[in-house]
Amino acid sequence: MTSPAAPSWGRPRSGRPFPLGVSFEGDGVNLAVFSAHAERIELCLFDAAGEHEIARLGLPERTDQVFHGFFPGLAPGQLYGLRAHGAWAPERGHRFNPAKLLLDPHARAVRGAFRWAGPNLVDPAAPFVPDPRDSAPFVPKGVMLPAPTAAAGDPGRPRVPWERSVLYEAHVRGLTRLHPAVPAAERGSYRALAHPAVIEHLVRLGVTTVELMPVAAFLDELRLVRLGLQNYWGYNPYAFLAAEPRFAASGDPAAEFAAAIRALHAAGIEVVLDVVFNHTAETDHLGPTLSWRGLDNASYYRLEPADPRRYVNHTGCGNTLNLAHSRVLQLVLDSLRHWAALGVDGFRFDLATTLGRTREDSFSPEAPFFQAIAQDPSLGGLKLVAEPWDLGPGGYRQGDFPPPFAMWNDRFRDCVRRFWRGDEAVLPELAGRILGSAELFEPRGRPPQAGINYVTSHDGFTLRDLVTYAERHNEANGEHNRDGHHTNFSANHGVEGPTTDPGIRRLREKQRRNLVTTLLLAQGVPMLLMGDEFGRSQNGNNNAYCQDNELSWCHWRDLAAEDRAFMDFVRRVVALRQAHPILRRTRFLHGREAVAAGLKDVTWLAEDGREMSEARWREPANRCLGLMLADAAEILLLLLNAQGHPVPFVLPAIGAGWDVLLDTAVPEAAGRSAPGRSLALAAASLVLLRARAR
Repeated sequence: MTSPAAPSWGRPRSGRPFPLGVSFEGDGVNLAVFSAHAERIELCLFDAAGEHEIARLGLPERTDQVFHGFFPGLAPGQLYGLRAHGAWAPERGHRFNPAKLLLDPHARAVRGAFRWAGPNLVDPAAPFVPDPRDSAPFVPKGVMLPAPTAAAGDPGRPRVPWERSVLYEAHVRGLTRLHPAVPAAERGSYRALAHPAVIEHLVRLGVTTVELMPVAAFLDELRLVRLGLQNYWGYNPYAFLAAEPRFAASGDPAAEFAAAIRALHAAGIEVVLDVVFNHTAETDHLGPTLSWRGLDNASYYRLEPADPRRYVNHTGCGNTLNLAHSRVLQLVLDSLRHWAALGVDGFRFDLATTLGRTREDSFSPEAPFFQAIAQDPSLGGLKLVAEPWDLGPGGYRQGDFPPPFAMWNDRFRDCVRRFWRGDEAVLPELAGRILGSAELFEPRGRPPQAGINYVTSHDGFTLRDLVTYAERHNEANGEHNRDGHHTNFSANHGVEGPTTDPGIRRLREKQRRNLVTTLLLAQGVPMLLMGDEFGRSQNGNNNAYCQDNELSWCHWRDLAAEDRAFMDFVRRVVALRQAHPILRRTRFLHGREAVAAGLKDVTWLAEDGREMSEARWREPANRCLGLMLADAAEILLLLLNAQGHPVPFVLPAIGAGWDVLLDTAVPEAAGRSAPGRSLALAAASLVLLRARAR
């Protein structure tokens, strides 16, 4: 297809090399596209259905490795793609092929389906031979849209302080697809997030910040399509700035997403968006050419030094984006600013170690990505959360991310799970986790809020499954149950899976209360997983990334009485956390500061009421301890017993006695006074008490 531009579009002019992507200016569009190695780039225009290429226009100028041009007469809504000409030299990292229609990396919207057919299927026997087939009929097109501006009617960012934050990890479709109050046509969509019933649930629960799983446009992997499955989680992006169309109830995903943000803001709830900049959906050398590979493969990706035909794979997804390159970094920052302009309050970065790798491929807290974020006036003040690992060398970097990044604390998750499962020799680590994991964050001058505590997340068991299954059950994923974590620190308490045994059911319910209470009363920032508050189960699947169905979705109807009671319990514990500032301190506590005569800010107690001795800490079978927190306003006592039998716990002789604020063994009995000097701490239970003033 080489037809000239239709006369109504006018003759292209040189335009400007900045900003990258589409910019509407007066009577037309400026388009700027980076490529350090292309020889020329063409703009391809398509009809409204995206089926026919109606013009192919060369970008007339190149400045500092940016091809650019101004195209009079183009209007919002125009569908477009790119074709890049240059060397086909995989041995040097170059894979230019004008037969491949490429998505503009800065495209703000996409339209049309990707099809695993024709030129999108690479011949494994000849992966480095150029494919002459036109890919345009098989790939989505970009939509020319103006840059987003401040949304009308947005009440503004809630800006919840980190120490008051309670995060809730959710999935657009999974949270709302089965909600009976949401109109059927809107369930599973951005619009459903804004429904009053959904927002009311979050507000009543006490959530301050929804952490949304990825919404940038993503693909279903070929293997999943062949199995009749779909990518559910969304960690396979092909357009960093475009909202995923499958989550839209209307034809304007970006506007619908922004409207949902406004509704959540009006309720005082922030939105942190999970973003994926470590890899792309182009995967390895056998993957499709969609955008970056065809525009400048050698710049956008980390290539194997010994064989540039292949990709460094620090992500386990086939390729690794090269953020050590300034233009790739620019794309990522432009994407973040785009989502921030739509109202997003922060970002959670998937496999974030990849983003901090230097040109030498080693991680550095001073990598360009971190420096650029910290000084950016529109990004530096947002909530930023890192998943502090990738699969590359030296990839586990817990505690090493610089301000203002907080980090998912997987060590909290594993330690708390092990303690309540009844593992031995866990107490010393548990003490540190409850006080915010000071050894991870304090040496670098970070507060407890640098740690995002969680016991469950999208990646792994739900809370119900954590106390119901000892083993993963991922057969539905089509990988013969080999995928997903094999070490979960879970327990089935006597029966694998659901049971009618009343004793096992009661124990499981108590363990759910123990786990969520430990999470919500610990120093740091707690994160709940969508549906855990009312017992969502994935039937033992701990890797439901490809289960876009009722296995993963929240079931809102016909909740069992025990699940409604558990939801009420979670609300109470969240409210307790917010009501007692001593549970969310902004500095680490070490038991060295005196807050009153004979009373320290932190005191660890054995069941005899005395301070824990070194010998008692080292006893492997000891699974019971008390934590007394004190400040000028109040004194709280947290008692934890993971023993399989009751423990009489001697209470400190402080004030006029103790009131029980919470007891996981008797959840309905909060508010009672503790009788005498000793409290009968039930087997596998947690109690929170407050000292009464004299």
